[in-house]
Amino acid sequence: MSQFNENAKWRYATKKFDTTKKVSNEDLAILKEAIQLSASSFGLQLYKVIIVENPETRTQLQAASWGQSQVVDASHLLVFANQTTVDNQDVDNYLNNVATTRNLPIEALSGYGDYMKGFLGNLPEDVKPIWTSKQTYIALGNLLNAAAELKIDVTPMEGFIPAQYNEILGLDKLNLNAALVAAVGYRDAEDDTQHYAKVRKSNDDLFITL
Repeated sequence: MSQFNENAKWRYATKKFDTTKKVSNEDLAILKEAIQLSASSFGLQLYKVIIVENPETRTQLQAASWGQSQVVDASHLLVFANQTTVDNQDVDNYLNNVATTRNLPIEALSGYGDYMKGFLGNLPEDVKPIWTSKQTYIALGNLLNAAAELKIDVTPMEGFIPAQYNEILGLDKLNLNAALVAAVGYRDAEDDTQHYAKVRKSNDDLFITL
């Protein structure tokens, strides 16, 4: 059995975090890099990840999360926020980054840039935020897997009120929308959920081979 699968079996959605344990700066840096390295459509990474450390802010967010204790008890709280609009400037910013990183003339990327801008131009405005929000789930997957390797617990959460998160964190002013929340830390020894057998569909139910 691969270590990756063993890690996947180890992880679960932690219900109760140990409030005395904190993720080290070194491990947090590894988790941030895992998120940074995530795949995204065209490589544009049209989202930001807000790391909420302020206890008062987290208390406010708990009220906007149906009172879930993980929001305040976890070592760190990460909010994945997708861009609500996308335009040609996002493409130009990406191309400039590519040119700098790969030491290429910007002109060499013009064809790819025109292709991306054409795609975005044909994408309805109401679809763009749906598209960008989907990218955050890919990044969350990288976080889950990297954390499991470090034996750090992550609880992915959709049980919150995005509009209230946006207001509390000032995301509206940044052209962002709270899409996903991840509580990061260490499971409490008294969290009985960690002992539950993992329930998943069988391969016969899950996979279709054509």
